[in-house]
Amino acid sequence: QAEDPSIHDLEALPDRIDSAQVRDWVEALSKLPERELFDDTGRPVPSDALRDIQANAALDAVPASQATRHGMVVARADLRAFPTRLRVFHSAGDRDIDRFQESALFPGDPVVVLHESRDGEWYFVLSQRYAAWIEKQYVAEGDREAIHAWGRRAPFLVVTGATARTAYTPENPRVSDVQLEMGVRVPVLAEWPAMEVVNGQLPSAHHVIELPVRGVNGSLSFEPALLPRSADVASDYLPLTEANLIRQSFKFLGERYGWGHSYNARDCSGFASEIYRSFGVLLPRNTSAQAVSPALNRLPFDAGMDHAERVRLLGEARVGDLV
Repeated sequence: QAEDPSIHDLEALPDRIDSAQVRDWVEALSKLPERELFDDTGRPVPSDALRDIQANAALDAVPASQATRHGMVVARADLRAFPTRLRVFHSAGDRDIDRFQESALFPGDPVVVLHESRDGEWYFVLSQRYAAWIEKQYVAEGDREAIHAWGRRAPFLVVTGATARTAYTPENPRVSDVQLEMGVRVPVLAEWPAMEVVNGQLPSAHHVIELPVRGVNGSLSFEPALLPRSADVASDYLPLTEANLIRQSFKFLGERYGWGHSYNARDCSGFASEIYRSFGVLLPRNTSAQAVSPALNRLPFDAGMDHAERVRLLGEARVGDLV
């Protein structure tokens, strides 16, 4: 947070944010490409449809100054370049890399709500590592201190598998079958009585954890959930060793590639950052930022470096090094 401009200290943001800063964040991301785009059916996206999408960003409605609104993500949710679910591609034959898909956020991720779309269905949010559009239904607003205190609570569990899922419970759909990704940290309600029911079930074969939920008015609260004891989790971040790096990496073996975390999967930089997240190490979201981060030990391969020197350095690479 201190050294890398791509990492945002949400807790330290001022109580008010001016329009210039909000517009800078939105305009840096929400730029329509000049090239032709195609939809899921392979048809060109009409220019008027793209203009409508851009208009939905409602930049003219950004107030001169606004109170800083803090929130928390309650379910895995896409981060988008524009406030739209429309998937767009660079060619009629490419149905894989959605050019409006940016990333994803996970349950418990804190955000700051900066702006709302004209149709009222999307928020533009600033997260710890990204600023983008997210569907409003996945964000609950609450108190700054309560949000960040939740992320520091102990005891806690860290998801060390590729994913973990809470127990299914029709009694409380908001915490039922919730997907938690590698590296997600959740507080444990360690004093929960062994014979006290949680959402219709006894917790004897589960960890009782606490998850954020969104109320009908969009407000944040926290509720108990059951995480099976068979889940791949740990009571602390894993030791950062080469052996553990290999073990964590291979837990994603067989998962398809998902540009910007699409297809309920992850891309190359997401793969790397989620592995390191299980060790309590925060990496920037994108490869472009990972490659230049002043907070990381780096060996830059500049234009003046000859081939032999590059080969020599690669020969000295250690397990877990990013290239």
